[in-house]
Amino acid sequence: MQLHIIEAGYFKLDGGAMFGVVPKTIWQKLIPADEKNLCTWAMRCLLIENEKRLILVDTGMGNKQDEKFFSYYEPTGDTLLSSIEKAGFRAEDITDVILTHLHFDHAGGAIKREGEKLVPTFPNARYWSEKTHWELATVRPNAREKASFLKENILPLQESGQLHFIEGESPFEGVEILKVDGHTDKMMLPLISYKGRKILYCADLIPSSAHIPIPYVMGYDVRPLLTMQEKEQILPKAQQENWLLFFEHDARVPACSLMETEKGIRMGEIVDIESL
Repeated sequence: MQLHIIEAGYFKLDGGAMFGVVPKTIWQKLIPADEKNLCTWAMRCLLIENEKRLILVDTGMGNKQDEKFFSYYEPTGDTLLSSIEKAGFRAEDITDVILTHLHFDHAGGAIKREGEKLVPTFPNARYWSEKTHWELATVRPNAREKASFLKENILPLQESGQLHFIEGESPFEGVEILKVDGHTDKMMLPLISYKGRKILYCADLIPSSAHIPIPYVMGYDVRPLLTMQEKEQILPKAQQENWLLFFEHDARVPACSLMETEKGIRMGEIVDIESL
C-alpha cells in the first residue's frame, strides 16, 4: 500500500461557524481570520494505492458551480485532477471513490460538466456512499443541511450506475470504516492500516488540528453534543494506540500524532504520511 496526499485547493469559511461556541479571542490564535472573519481551509483528499485498486477519499468542491457560488468561498490553489496528475495518475485510473459524506466541499469534485451534461469525474470508478446518509441527502434533507446537499453533486452518481453503498464490513483490504453521526448522519471515516500504524481520515469529525480539544466543535454539526461524545470515544483510543490523524481541512497540518497533556489530548508531532 502507498498513500498520496491529494490537495484539491483551499477555500474560506466563517471562523465562528467553524468553531461553534469557542470565542474568537481563543480560536483566532490557532486559525487567523481575515477582515471578513473568514479563515482559510484546505480540501485535502487522500489517494490509497492498494495493489490493483486506486481508492480516492473525498473530492473537494469541484469547479462546476457558477461565479456567485464560488464568490462565497473564494477557492484557490490546486484542483483535484491536477493534484492527482502530480501524483502520477489520471482520472481514468481511479477504481474507487469513498465519499465520507455528501456536503458540497467533500463531494463536489465527484461530478464534472462535460458540455451540457453532468458526468462522473472518474469514469471507471465505483463511488461509495452510505445508504442512510444518501437517503438523508436525496430524499429527506433537513433544513440545516439542505444547502450543502447539491443535487448536481449527487444525483448523477446514481444515474450513471456507478453508485454503491458501504454496508457491513469495509470492501477494502486494510481500510476499516468508522461511522459517526454528530456532524451528519452516518459520516464515514476511513481508518487505514499503513506500515505498522493506523491513520484516521478525520473528515468533519475533527476538521483540523485546532479542533482536537473536545469542546472545539463546528457550528455546522447537526448534533454537536454527539460530536463531542464521539471525540471522547475516539481520541483516547487513538492516543493510546498511537494512531495518526489526517486532517481534511487544516491548511497547515496534513497529519499529526497525539499526546496526553494536563489539558487533555492535544496535537503531538506533525507527520508526513507519504514518507512513513
